[in-house]
Amino acid sequence: MGNFRIALLGAIGWLAVCGPASAQTQPAPDMPATSTFGRWTTMVDTLDTGQDAHKTCAASTAFFDANGNSGTLTLSISTGDALPPDAYPAIMLTVDNKQLPTGKKIAATFGDPGVKVSATVYSNDAGIGRPSWTVDNQAKTSLALLRAMRQVVSLDVTFGKQAFASIPMDGFTKAYRNLGTSCGFPTKDVAP
Repeated sequence: MGNFRIALLGAIGWLAVCGPASAQTQPAPDMPATSTFGRWTTMVDTLDTGQDAHKTCAASTAFFDANGNSGTLTLSISTGDALPPDAYPAIMLTVDNKQLPTGKKIAATFGDPGVKVSATVYSNDAGIGRPSWTVDNQAKTSLALLRAMRQVVSLDVTFGKQAFASIPMDGFTKAYRNLGTSCGFPTKDVAP
């Protein structure tokens, strides 16, 4: 689990640095591969220890919250983890907004007026870098949230009763399919 968190933070950092990339960039042999689908950027990084190789696959999109603070919504999964349909990518929001609630069990709602998914999020702010919140990665909830992300034009996010962002989903379906292809898991249950 510790390696996954390190890989997730590395993936988020990489996505933040590389920004929008061309549709299929060809990296140097030791660099992660990136692709862009609408407003989403994917990154696939392979760690080869000589005995085995693990891939970390991440997709991220940038947004501004209701107060104008910049943020990212990131999905991340590693081939060393359980893969769909047993488990789904970790879903993390990172935004420079100190007014959002922090703690371990924050009620959150994702969707739009036609689709609502309730979830629990927990903050990851250790005073280092930008505050972030991770969705409690229960397979049933994650699947419902990923399906909502495919269905909506913009994903409205509320913590408690505080609406804080509407995140455009342009390109999400293709980005999710790219994660499945790159990390070797089926995507039909989310993005048929």
